[in-house]
Amino acid sequence: MFTLNTFYRSREWERLVKIIRQERVRPDGFVYCGHCGRPIVRAYDCIGHHLKALTEDNVNDHSISLNPDNIMLVHHKCHNVLHNKLGYSHRQVYLVYGPPLSGKSSWVYQVQEAGDLVVDIDNIWQCVSGCERYVKPGRLNAVVFHLHKDLIECVRMRMGKWQNAYIVGGYPLTSERERLCRLLGAREVFMDATQAECMERLSLCEDGRDMGEWEQYIDEWFHRYIPPPLR
Repeated sequence: MFTLNTFYRSREWERLVKIIRQERVRPDGFVYCGHCGRPIVRAYDCIGHHLKALTEDNVNDHSISLNPDNIMLVHHKCHNVLHNKLGYSHRQVYLVYGPPLSGKSSWVYQVQEAGDLVVDIDNIWQCVSGCERYVKPGRLNAVVFHLHKDLIECVRMRMGKWQNAYIVGGYPLTSERERLCRLLGAREVFMDATQAECMERLSLCEDGRDMGEWEQYIDEWFHRYIPPPLR
């Protein structure tokens, strides 16, 4: 038996969306958004949207929840627009993870709506330190990590009136991602940049980062990364 939170992280749902994506690829190699009509370029930006909304009452009716005819593929931002327009009350939490410079924060800025909650530890550092974004005085470690933990708890308790919450971080280990998804009822969004892409983006940065330090961050993430199990 599924709830809304467990359904969207289930093997059945993930498998179905993967099949639908494959079936709806057009001759030019793209899947097109059912809302705006534009191509969906990145896999992580492709969301399965139920035309007939899922509720706790019908989520276990597979003629609705797992019916391809009831599922439209849309951009993440278009998905937010549809939910706001139709007045959906179900809140969604997204765990946005991937290597340094994979585009996590940039993507969230593109898709978030006013009033969404973003938990990004780089934002917390910048807020409490008053320093440039990637300057992190060690004396503030305890404060930053405590605030981050408190914000995660706010998401867990569904504190406030936000519609979507985005938890942004590296999270290379499967165990940590699964723990957070269970705790928060979150769906994963993997920013699937390659190590070469991350290094190239680093070489173009002009924001005062320590290049050697960030090369090490990227190397360490790819060394520690454990992909999700095959389903």
